Amino acid sequence: MTPSPSNSPENMDSDGLLDALPLPMLVVSEDLGIHFANPAAEQFMSSSQAYLQRHRLNEFVPDDSPLIAAILQAARGGRPITDYGVELGSHRLPTRPVDIQATPFGSDDLILLTIQERTIAVAMDKRRSNNSAARTVSGLAAVLAHEIKNPLAGIKGAAQLLGQGVTPADEPLTTLIIEESDRIRDLVDGMERFGEVKHHVMGPVNIHAVLERVRQIAKTSFADHIEIEEIYDPSLPPVLGHRDELVRLFLNLIKNASDAIGSRVGGKINLTTGFHSGVKLTVPGSKQGAGLPIEVCVIDNGPGISNDLLPSIFEPFVTTKHDGTGLGLALVAKIIGEHGGVVEAQSEPGATQFKMLLPMTSQDITAQEKE
Repeated sequence: MTPSPSNSPENMDSDGLLDALPLPMLVVSEDLGIHFANPAAEQFMSSSQAYLQRHRLNEFVPDDSPLIAAILQAARGGRPITDYGVELGSHRLPTRPVDIQATPFGSDDLILLTIQERTIAVAMDKRRSNNSAARTVSGLAAVLAHEIKNPLAGIKGAAQLLGQGVTPADEPLTTLIIEESDRIRDLVDGMERFGEVKHHVMGPVNIHAVLERVRQIAKTSFADHIEIEEIYDPSLPPVLGHRDELVRLFLNLIKNASDAIGSRVGGKINLTTGFHSGVKLTVPGSKQGAGLPIEVCVIDNGPGISNDLLPSIFEPFVTTKHDGTGLGLALVAKIIGEHGGVVEAQSEPGATQFKMLLPMTSQDITAQEKE
């Protein structure tokens, strides 16, 4: 379909506004002709604007798609139609959960169609769930610290005394009691740390300095056999955060990636940074929303996380390791939440990605932070 001159993309978007928006946006008519697609829509539809304009929308999605229904409702009712959590897909498009909005546009009975994938929205919901889980674990840790750690110390002490007089054949049993007592103590200690509620003073942080510090720690200890590649955007402004907590956050993620890779040859971790516009959340301690344009990704080429486990990977006590506590990634989600950001995970064999969105600040970084 070829749009008329009055409906050409140049006339619809003379200031480049739609082109600049990060969400997929299409301008369509009631007969489903596609008049305009911004770059985000071209990427979403996996087709160029020129190609899309030669086809109708129902050639990309089924006639009974909620997307088509929203367009027809908006066109006939003359009012915006919004639908949340729609499964959008076809033989030409991968199935994805999205939010859609169809809005009457201009004076030519056209509809402006906006599509937003729900990955970020789901991550925001997870952030609230993780905050609730942190409070639950905090209360549980307080009980365990009193009811378990104190008698556990007595059990370990008794085993150590017994170990001084047992036969060589029985010595492994007392050693087992001592080691398991230490393991339970470490688990309770981890729960106490996870449940800590701290009100950190946030300030401007050079995210690249944080990642470099974490890389140095990793390469001199647990990840000395793994290649760590840095792909940074040097133009990024400072992150609004707490430096030590961010080091703790990324150290957990890189340790997790290193454990997933194990001792296999060719293990690699990529650290990437860049801009991600269009997401806004309220930072804890502030009543105003903050943009989250700083994107940081930790990507490893390990075996991946199973599809069954992936949706709950940030919940406490969920782990892929046979000897893990399941608190490392829960701590990551907690720290991200304290910074007002979001984190999401995507995984397939050979490519597991943890993507974090963090708030930026226009404040200057101190001389110490630049080092």
